[in-house]
Amino acid sequence: MPELPEVEALKDFLTEHLVGRRVVRVLPVAISVLKTYDPPVTAIETSEVTAVRRYGKFLDLATGDGLHLVTHLARAGWLQWRDRLPDGPPRPGKGPLALRVALETGEGFDLTEAGTQKRLAVYVVRDPEEVPGVARLGPDPLAADFDADRLAALLKDERRQLKGALRDQSLIAGVGNAYSDEILHAARMSPFKLAASLTPQETGRLHEALRATLTEAVERSRGLAAGRLKAEKKSGLRVHGRTGEPCPVCGDTIREVSFADSSLQYCPTCQTGGKPLADRRLSRLLK
Repeated sequence: MPELPEVEALKDFLTEHLVGRRVVRVLPVAISVLKTYDPPVTAIETSEVTAVRRYGKFLDLATGDGLHLVTHLARAGWLQWRDRLPDGPPRPGKGPLALRVALETGEGFDLTEAGTQKRLAVYVVRDPEEVPGVARLGPDPLAADFDADRLAALLKDERRQLKGALRDQSLIAGVGNAYSDEILHAARMSPFKLAASLTPQETGRLHEALRATLTEAVERSRGLAAGRLKAEKKSGLRVHGRTGEPCPVCGDTIREVSFADSSLQYCPTCQTGGKPLADRRLSRLLK
């Protein structure tokens, strides 16, 4: 799933390639991707893109006509830039293409989504706050005013585990499954630790890890073409998706806890005092 660093990099890439250009066609291929119908998605045709912004994991293309094309790439969505779009309209079918945006220059981009769970979402609105997911977002962790005190205030009444709290978009915007693992590893904290139980020193450590992890990921992605961002994300991860590999800090074996539709990875030595966390799904399989 694209998270804050990748969406931030896409924002920078699209700012360079879209701002000042005019949209000539918007071609929805999978109707399920459209979450709003008034104004219609074609209403931005002939409009000039004036700005590209990020709200958490949402991308916002603002136009000179006052409309916004807002996209959430969800778990398996992606944006593919094309220096030259194919001639002729795309054909609806079983492929990954969901929506195409064509510019007057012949360039453009495709929104694609792999897999069978179609969650990619496109909205055309007059104000990004009309998108429910944008309206409920918590503060951006890379904002200048997001300091340790702000984090402490967010977590003080949270009775959830840190892993779940970090992924809650209404609490902190932009962090997903992968970077929550990376942040907790950098902070040397168990993903199962209760968020409200953090001491001021632990909150400061978590804040430092949160900001540093996301900032470093953004810097690694900055300037890359859209097509290279996925590979860059994977190469920069230290624990997420690396079950069975040695921890780059201590050399212990990275372990996994599996859930119904996701998993987390962690280092026992760095994060849990050397104790493996209970993996209920694995335990059921072994019975």
